[in-house]
Amino acid sequence: MSLQELASNGSLLRWPKIELHRHLEGSIRLDTMLDVSERYDLGLPKDRAALSRLVQVQADDPLDATSFLSKFTTIRKLFCSREVIERITREAVEDAAADNVRYMELRFTPVALARLKQYALADVMDWVCAAAAEAGARSGIMVRLIASNNRHEAVELSAEVADLAAARMNKGIVGIDLAGNEASFPMTPFLPTFERARRAGLAIAIHAGEWAGPENVRQAIEDFHAQRIGHGVQVVEDAAVAALARERGVMFEVCITSNCQTGVARTAAAHPFRRMRAMGLKASLNTDDPALSQLTLTSEYQLAVDELGITHAELKQSIIEAAEAAFLPAPEKAKLVASMRSELGLTWWAGLRSLVGR
Repeated sequence: MSLQELASNGSLLRWPKIELHRHLEGSIRLDTMLDVSERYDLGLPKDRAALSRLVQVQADDPLDATSFLSKFTTIRKLFCSREVIERITREAVEDAAADNVRYMELRFTPVALARLKQYALADVMDWVCAAAAEAGARSGIMVRLIASNNRHEAVELSAEVADLAAARMNKGIVGIDLAGNEASFPMTPFLPTFERARRAGLAIAIHAGEWAGPENVRQAIEDFHAQRIGHGVQVVEDAAVAALARERGVMFEVCITSNCQTGVARTAAAHPFRRMRAMGLKASLNTDDPALSQLTLTSEYQLAVDELGITHAELKQSIIEAAEAAFLPAPEKAKLVASMRSELGLTWWAGLRSLVGR
């Protein structure tokens, strides 16, 4: 569903939003891919529909992780210059702003961005930091960055990324993440890296409980001290792990469409998001890879309303919880939360103003 279609329905497009889980590499516009391929002679299909089949989830694609992740094989061919990396960063921020996202933590994977041309990781991270800051200031959206690492990569690379991220906390990087195939690659080898990053002041997010069971969520919380869990939907299968997450105040970054496309949930109506919230867990809605999945945060909100019966009041509460889980210093976070409460009409003064029409 396009933003225009949602807007015509009087929809949720106008709502202020918080995005805690969006990957840069899955946010590249199809038009940009076509343009970059032509400019740099990358040999990708010139036909829009043909390229879309390679880089975006289709209605007839298998609903499994293998099919979903295969899209990145083509996407990685695009990281062929500094200009391209800066462009896709700017456009990801602009697209979020167009969807009324007020605050976004954009994940990016330095190793993936650097590999094609063997760029220095430090350079790639500086390019993303500068482009995100510039686009955020111009678009009126607060953007912070999370440096992501993949489980299948060498631990030494993740350590370098963590050290470089810590040195760039003054440039907008607020945390690090561990992503990738959790079913085949354990997180334990990365523990020293994440402990060092935590001591340096970086916040910790871990993809867990998506393609493997709730024991991964437990390890992320207990061993890695993760403040937020990417996806984490399988937590509902273990009451003890759910209780641990409640006790620690852990936020789950839920991505309904992505979970359906990777086979984690059979359908949107069967997705555990409602069950997670009923269990008292903090859970927000996010896009994951909006261009790859062909969605917006607005359409994810609408999906939760239409398929899961989430009320507007419940949705607003999840947005506030997402703001409260932002990786920001306390004063900035308090200001963000207050602003979101006001815009969503969740303060007595905002409610009074709406009643008198002022």
